[in-house]
Amino acid sequence: MYPPARRTPCNGTLIMPTLFTRIIQGELPGRFVWKDEHCVAFLSIEPLRPGHTLLVPRAEIDHWIDVPDPLHAHLAQVARRLGAALQSAFQPAKVGVMIAGLEVRHVHWHLIPIHELGDLNFARADKHAKPADLDAAAALLRAELGRP
Repeated sequence: MYPPARRTPCNGTLIMPTLFTRIIQGELPGRFVWKDEHCVAFLSIEPLRPGHTLLVPRAEIDHWIDVPDPLHAHLAQVARRLGAALQSAFQPAKVGVMIAGLEVRHVHWHLIPIHELGDLNFARADKHAKPADLDAAAALLRAELGRP
């Protein structure tokens, strides 16, 4: 088993759960395409390209270099499955993978169907993605994964 989500003490108080923890716990909506006991994957609400998926461990870990080896290996295996499904569903030139971690302090992998290097530019994110388009992308990816 991997470490539980952790809260870091700060001046005697606990830091609030991350945005991703709130999505994982159902406090905020998410278009989930993968769930297991160690991680989840859901669509970005500001996709760089259709199908842009976030792979997130359930444990609240800020920096990817702090992820325990077994959990890192599990994330890599899930990323590979998701990447294959994204490749099949969206037919990009490649599926790009990025771990940035500046936008939310909870480790997450971006899996993005790309046609050119510029598709990985966060300045090009669709800040007004249509819910119907996100729903359709999630349904397409779930179908490729064989998940409801």
